[in-house]
Amino acid sequence: MKNAYSNAIHPKHLQNARARRRAKTPDSAGTPVPPPTATTIRTTPRDFVNPVDYQHPYDSMGHFAKALALRYDANRTRHAYYRQLRLIHAHFNLDPALLTETQLRDYFLFVKLEKHWKPNSIRQALAAARQFFVDLLGHADWTVFGQVRIQEHDRLPAVLTRQQVHALPAHIRLRRYRTPIKLIYVCGLRLSECLALTVRDIVGPENKLFIRGGKGHQDRVVPLPTSLYKELRQYWLVHRHPLLIFPNVGRGESTPEAVANRMHRANAPMACSSLQRLLVLARKHLDIPAASIHSLRHSFATHLLEAGAHLHTIQKLLGHKQITSTMVYLHLTHQTTRDALGLMDELCRTLPR
Repeated sequence: MKNAYSNAIHPKHLQNARARRRAKTPDSAGTPVPPPTATTIRTTPRDFVNPVDYQHPYDSMGHFAKALALRYDANRTRHAYYRQLRLIHAHFNLDPALLTETQLRDYFLFVKLEKHWKPNSIRQALAAARQFFVDLLGHADWTVFGQVRIQEHDRLPAVLTRQQVHALPAHIRLRRYRTPIKLIYVCGLRLSECLALTVRDIVGPENKLFIRGGKGHQDRVVPLPTSLYKELRQYWLVHRHPLLIFPNVGRGESTPEAVANRMHRANAPMACSSLQRLLVLARKHLDIPAASIHSLRHSFATHLLEAGAHLHTIQKLLGHKQITSTMVYLHLTHQTTRDALGLMDELCRTLPR
């Protein structure tokens, strides 16, 4: 019997899977593939479809998708909240509109005590459930939403030393992966921001890099070192894609000519998973503690702060809305610890013996 959970798949994803299977078979007619145009190129490394276009197993989930489309602008946010409702539906295997308050309470006990979800995941599930059961279905009398308490864990992000940061790109052989890793660290970019860059976003003579549509749909400008601009230009000259800086490589022959040709005709940027997987392999080989692509962004902010950069400057470079998000790096700098240690030594010397 086919599970209704599998029906909530957008037809576009199924078409993409069939297209990839057909691409493995050479075209008998030998028809050349047309080059990509501005209207056919996707500039986001992660393709989030509007949940309104999903095949919903129940009408209530379709109504919830429309409510999300009215409330949020980003498909990624809509997808995240819809996914939480889809997990509730898969857990009980019935229409979520038929659930009782007791069943919903049991679900949060399950994800908290058995699945051991992190606070952010529980908070997102709680927000999605509140929008569905209270805002959409009108269960304003349910008290379960006030009973779930999430204790935030104050954990410091992983930060690499400068020696470790230098060792990572040196260990990566292929330039198409080494260049974006260097750009993420030098400019403090998020992974999706880096891979979504286009030729229109780089103004080399003015040493400017435009980040468009970042987190929260915020645009910003960050400085671009001249040496890195020259490296990006040399990298682009290899594939000469009409729009993307880091186009998807695709599958096929590994000769430089074949790779450059596929990158020139790519319709999407490089996948985020490719760079993430490569960095994990590199850090394990170098025996570097647990770190991710995002750790390069944390390291960028920490190293700038240690070099004397102002906290508000780092906030603007990172694109943080609140200064409190940037203040976490105060706890990670060795300079702050050394200054405090010097002050403590001075206080100790002035005490009577």
